Amino acid sequence: MIRLKPFVMAAALALSLTACQQPSTNVAVNTAPTANTTNANANAAKPAAAAPTKDALMAIEKQGWEAWKNHTPEAFENILSAKYVGFGAKGRMDKAAAVKSFADAKCDIKSYSFSDDEMDMVGSDVAVLTFKAAQDGTCDGKKVPAAVWSSSVYLREGDQWKNVLYVENPATDPNAPAPKPAAAAPAAAKSPEEAAKADSFTTDLMAVETRAWDAWKARDAKAVEAVMANSFMYVSGTGRKDKAAAVKAWTEPKCEGLAYSFSDPIGVNLSKDAAMVTYKADVKGTCDGKPVDPTLWVASFDLKEGDAWKNAFYTDVKR
Repeated sequence: MIRLKPFVMAAALALSLTACQQPSTNVAVNTAPTANTTNANANAAKPAAAAPTKDALMAIEKQGWEAWKNHTPEAFENILSAKYVGFGAKGRMDKAAAVKSFADAKCDIKSYSFSDDEMDMVGSDVAVLTFKAAQDGTCDGKKVPAAVWSSSVYLREGDQWKNVLYVENPATDPNAPAPKPAAAAPAAAKSPEEAAKADSFTTDLMAVETRAWDAWKARDAKAVEAVMANSFMYVSGTGRKDKAAAVKAWTEPKCEGLAYSFSDPIGVNLSKDAAMVTYKADVKGTCDGKPVDPTLWVASFDLKEGDAWKNAFYTDVKR
């Protein structure tokens, strides 16, 4: 999808699917609308976007990559959700900041291609599209990663699907030697968001994250599984993992000195049964002799199952 800066999160093109039923073309001639007709028209519900298909999402995704390749920011703004959240060189971005970053980026993209695409739903109004992309080009003088795993999340808004998050991780070989971790950046002064007390909705979502990370730290497979929805999926630079594979990856390696802390969480209510929370994670320790990534931006999507939030989709990226 569209990159705002190389190696960081960016934005994606929204899916615009109209409802299957078209409005009637019959129009009364030389007759003014009655009060009842006016009221009926005013109260008529707007059509809802049709349920997405993988092919439809990938077709729109390709349009997004074409916009990135051809540098057309005027088309970019229209397809983002007002709830959009992304990450760039300066941290978390809302829609306005993402559009500005897109417009300012100097990219020369020669080619790209997709493979291994999949679509999964988080409730009825959130669609997660994941795929592997090969690409050749530069942005701001830096070569973009040759291959990435991409996660592009769409939200149903009326009669359209709008992009609410895009994440990509450079594709990596899980068996390759671990690179030397980058030094943690100096702690920055707290933003007004950080200084403010988290709202109760964000607190509820972060309670799910805390249970998951505590279970990871304790190497407790049952506790990790307990916070996951049945449809859980995790995407990283090594690819896509379902619930069983993620539990195995997060609990079987031999780890030492694990510790973590969270900061700057923001929860977003997406629909009646889906929510997103983004936050910073600072992590310490080693697993199978390899250091864990010390600083991350996390994007986690939860699904309401009964009265409880369960984690349905998780991804993170180095910050």
